[in-house]
Amino acid sequence: MLQLSQSCAGYPAAGVQFLNIPNETLLLYPSGDAVIILNAQTLKLLRVLAFWEAFPGMARSKDKITCISVDSGMKLIVAATKYRLAAWSLSDIQKDTWRIHSTLVLPEDHEVTSLDNKAGLLAVGSQKGLSIYTLVLENDLLSWSRKWTASTPPPVLLNFAPSLMYIVFASNEDNSIRLYSTTSGRQTQLIPHPRPVTKLSWRRSQASSRDDLILFTVTSDATLRIYSPVLDAPDYLQLHAALDIYASLPFTVVSQLESSASSIFWLDRNTVDKVISHILSHPNRDKDVHDRRIREIKDESWDLFLRVLADGSIVVTAVINIDRRPPTLLQHFTLQQSQPSIFSTPPSYLYVLPNPDLNILTLVTSPPLMTMDLSPLTFFDARSHGLKVNSFYSSHIVEEESEILRFIRTPGGQGVSALRVGSEGEIWQVIENGRKVQRGRSWEKADLVVVLDNGLQFATYSKASGEITFHSSPPQIVTIPNLESLFTMPSPVHYEYIIGVTADFTIVLLEVTDVPSISILGQHKLPLSYTPKFILPVDPMAWGYAGDWNDHDTLLSISEEGEICFWALGAKSNEGWICTRKVRTGKTGFRKVRCSSAKKTALIVGGPDGDELTIWDSNESEFASGLEYSENYSELILDLDWSSTPNMQSILAVGYAHRVEIICQQRMTYFAEEAGWGLYRTIDISGFTPYPISDSIWLAHGSFLIAAGQQMFLFSEPCKDDVPSGEKQPETLIEYVSRQNGPLVDYHPQILLQCLLWDKVELVKDIILNVTRAVLEDSSDREISSIPVERFLQRDHAMAGRSNTKQYNVLFNGISTPSIESPDEIAFTRPVITRLIEKLESHPLPNLTPNERAHLIVLIQTTLEIDEQRRALDANGLRYLISVRSFHIINRRATSPEGTTANGTVPKKSARRERLRYRDMIWAFHSESQDILLNSSTAACNNGKMLWSDAKALGIALWLNSTEALKSQFEVIARNEYMAGEFRDPTACALFYFALGKSKLVQGLWRQAAWHKEQAVMLKFLGNDFTEPRWRTAALKNAFALLSKQRFEYAAAFFLLGGSLKDAVNVCLRQLHDFQLAVALARIVEGNNEGPILKEILTNTVLPTAFESGNRWLGSWTFWLLHRRDLAVRILLTPLQDIATAFDVKISEIKEPQYDDTGLALMFSQLRSKTLQAAKGTSEISGRSEFNFVLQMAKVFCRMGCHILALDLVRSWSFERPSTAMHETRPSAGEKSRDIVAPIPSRPLFPLDPGLRRKSSILIDMDISSLPSTRRTSPDLNQELKPHAIETIQEESDLYARKAGLGKLMKSAKRDVQVPEFNMDAFF
Repeated sequence: MLQLSQSCAGYPAAGVQFLNIPNETLLLYPSGDAVIILNAQTLKLLRVLAFWEAFPGMARSKDKITCISVDSGMKLIVAATKYRLAAWSLSDIQKDTWRIHSTLVLPEDHEVTSLDNKAGLLAVGSQKGLSIYTLVLENDLLSWSRKWTASTPPPVLLNFAPSLMYIVFASNEDNSIRLYSTTSGRQTQLIPHPRPVTKLSWRRSQASSRDDLILFTVTSDATLRIYSPVLDAPDYLQLHAALDIYASLPFTVVSQLESSASSIFWLDRNTVDKVISHILSHPNRDKDVHDRRIREIKDESWDLFLRVLADGSIVVTAVINIDRRPPTLLQHFTLQQSQPSIFSTPPSYLYVLPNPDLNILTLVTSPPLMTMDLSPLTFFDARSHGLKVNSFYSSHIVEEESEILRFIRTPGGQGVSALRVGSEGEIWQVIENGRKVQRGRSWEKADLVVVLDNGLQFATYSKASGEITFHSSPPQIVTIPNLESLFTMPSPVHYEYIIGVTADFTIVLLEVTDVPSISILGQHKLPLSYTPKFILPVDPMAWGYAGDWNDHDTLLSISEEGEICFWALGAKSNEGWICTRKVRTGKTGFRKVRCSSAKKTALIVGGPDGDELTIWDSNESEFASGLEYSENYSELILDLDWSSTPNMQSILAVGYAHRVEIICQQRMTYFAEEAGWGLYRTIDISGFTPYPISDSIWLAHGSFLIAAGQQMFLFSEPCKDDVPSGEKQPETLIEYVSRQNGPLVDYHPQILLQCLLWDKVELVKDIILNVTRAVLEDSSDREISSIPVERFLQRDHAMAGRSNTKQYNVLFNGISTPSIESPDEIAFTRPVITRLIEKLESHPLPNLTPNERAHLIVLIQTTLEIDEQRRALDANGLRYLISVRSFHIINRRATSPEGTTANGTVPKKSARRERLRYRDMIWAFHSESQDILLNSSTAACNNGKMLWSDAKALGIALWLNSTEALKSQFEVIARNEYMAGEFRDPTACALFYFALGKSKLVQGLWRQAAWHKEQAVMLKFLGNDFTEPRWRTAALKNAFALLSKQRFEYAAAFFLLGGSLKDAVNVCLRQLHDFQLAVALARIVEGNNEGPILKEILTNTVLPTAFESGNRWLGSWTFWLLHRRDLAVRILLTPLQDIATAFDVKISEIKEPQYDDTGLALMFSQLRSKTLQAAKGTSEISGRSEFNFVLQMAKVFCRMGCHILALDLVRSWSFERPSTAMHETRPSAGEKSRDIVAPIPSRPLFPLDPGLRRKSSILIDMDISSLPSTRRTSPDLNQELKPHAIETIQEESDLYARKAGLGKLMKSAKRDVQVPEFNMDAFF
């Protein structure tokens, strides 16, 4: 799971401020126009506060924050830029939320130089002097009211006394510090120093009842001075001690140092005492020699001062008697000295802060910005491991405070450059497996930049001079004018190739060598008949995974009309560019395009309602337009960037203003209508920075880098060593995408489902038995064995034969039947499968979602039922029953609560579906086991009672072929509708009974509805004879009245009562929007499937609906009922526009769907030779189209994770001709006898597939009387029989051969339907 592993948010130019909050200490410092907030212990970025949040007009200003002040008591931050001040406060309600507190604007000539704020008082030092402000609430708004102003030298250091009665400041104009009264604004004391003062700090008194003025100052020579008042002058500070380097070390030691430079810091007494007290208060702690020093520090109230020398060694000095009254001479002595270990140079600032671990302290230094853990017990005992580095930042770079515009990376993502405002920038190298980036070289001015050699080298281009500079030693320059873009591609040598595109779309190829040198290898234009709109580089992030560098596309060109062309460099540089693939998107007006090395292209097309994102695959064909994903977004999409797994599964980062959505390919499923792409996770940076994202980019090892303002945020996978022992390793992005797309395990419900649909029941039984052996074992480490690949490629009947042989060998060998309890001899029986299901319900298999687990159990149950009903249930009936089971699972789980997965992603949940897909209904339509299907459908309904909503959801009216069976089921539905409600309402069933012609039964039901207000009227009305025109007219009038009252179903019932089936059907279609009900009524009332009303419904409503929705299944069913079975076959493969033209369908818009349903291939293989009309339709489909269709179905299998079934499909598919074998009979040569020899079959013109040879007949559903007679007369005994010459078969063109075969088929069919005359002589 990607997480923030590094933030490059600028560096403190001077000191840092800190803020103590419960359970955490924060570090704060200004960087550019922002305040950076870090965790004091880990230096992890917590929040960035932009100054323009308070002053939106300064969003693009180059003004920087000059100083900040922090008040821990009020949790208030004040920052200043020139003469403007902004304040933020930490919310007490929302955790970790900072809000704008207040603002203050000074006169323009009062540029702020220093700040301090405490308890609602704000001290502002400016070029004009010192001002004090108080916080007031005015009109429910917080504001600052000026208390007084004093004209002083510009303060650079400001500090309120703990009592808030005084404020002290220092200026750069002299070496003095000034003490002012906070209440009166008068200067009370001026204290000169021999050198400039660099730090000021008040010591907080240890006694709660005293408020002493004790001041520490540090001058530029690292001398610390201690000032405090005396008894007779409590408000006047006097010098009591000075600690220079000689006070800490003997002169002889100092004289031996290379430099006397050092830094000295006060270790806050309160913070140190709390930790030491906690250590000593441990009840199990015995007093030992290691405790002696920290006990002395606590008991004798020592103030500790830490000095870092030039060589990095540390000297700790203790001062005693600071708290003693009356004042006596302060004493100081060196407590300890340690050798150089951590520090390379003395830091300018050091702070001692609380740590979450109460036994240690946190030390923070700047510069370098570094945080350390200090253990008082070991440190003050002079042990080496007393001070350990926790985290550190690299050195301060002024250029890093400029805004980042975009990133440029190496082809493999090992190096990346950041291009900043002002055409400057720097290179970063990816280290530590993508968890860190390390700063490298930089440049000052460049219009275009490319990074080479994993970030170790780079080249820049200046548009002004037209020169490309390779920054080697010495620099190498080549001149190419008018370059518009510059990028790199891998090469077979050390350095990458550099590719430049000029303004006239000339492509320049350059080579860089170690000599060093840079030279032009060639200049070519793309061989296009038009001028492209864009020429872009192909994202090469996945090139290193597979294949050689020259096996991949390098460039992408796009025309104004949306044609995408992929280009690869020729084998030789002088060969130019070769087009490898084209995709016609039909999109125009796109504003952003990105292409991946896995041949995926993302297009952004702007519109009035937002952006449209489409993802295209380059494998375009007549069965795949290339479009894989299309979605409209109301929010503006700003960035796109591709990555890939080692298996070339694509990952796309879609960037918005404050977040990045990572979407990836995902496996298709047979039942769920889910896009081929899904959201993996969202990286939202608005929680820690207000800056909008300017660019984002994938780097090596699956890391992701985001630029926002001047900050960079690196997201990467966590280190495996950081995961606590015993915890499961989190799933990485690459692992997640691979799991969502790779081949599935044998027992996955998707594999089992497809095997069942493709009639591999015996294989599914073997897989289930493997699961049974593993699950029923007592071992906790269960492993399910895999089925050999060869088994998937075998016919089901072959495996069934082997299974039966094994089963009955025991019987005939006379050996006793083994127990089913033996894991090796577990049989597929109901007791065993029942135990398996019980085990799976209590101990589900790993790596399956709850939805998949439920499907697995249902498929196991279904397989058991199939095995028990194999003789009664055909394959299409099986497919329908599986669909019904899954339909109820999806609806049952649609509203069930599900948590998040282990990697933080949200599990996919299917939406509730109102009905089966038409595909599933058509399986039942072509089944010969409809009685079993009807019983199973009824049993699946609530309490086994089918209502019309259930019948509609299951498509009963569409697939139940028998009109009589439909009438019987309609009567059952009518009875159930009447009994369904709490009250027995005759209106609920009237429509169904009137369709069946049972108006008197409805009248009887009305007699029992005494509660109904319409009982009397209906009883009187239904007592009439509706065979008479008078009462039919009355029923029609009532129907129209009910229409006006919007009682549509009851109106349709009265139309039927009045004998107007057409009007009743129109109500179903127009008002109820239920064409299934209309079809049912037409079939029942007209009594067959040939009625004019039914044909009108099919032609004018159902067929246009199928075309407008792109539903080939519904269209095929409609054509089959209309006796256009040639089109019922063709519509499975042929573009819908061609079918609409052939049938003259009147529709305004045709939705051309993707061929993403493997069931289309299964249905096509069934129907193509089922009838003569179907064979005619098959003959009009070219072999090339069928070949491409099969390849597309194999690709869909792979997208579903069923790679082995894709192999089986392309291996076993038969490209048969729609013909039948025609055999000639002839006598042997020279035969003159009356006897007729046995017929010798000749070779068939078009051999049939073995599966077709088993068919005994083909259904004749065409008029073939116009064809010439093919009947053979009885043999003439006087006729001399001549040998029949064997005809040589010539290869024919594909479509011509199919049509020729059709002619032979029709002739053969005609011959088959005519009965030859009987001739007894033929038997003698």
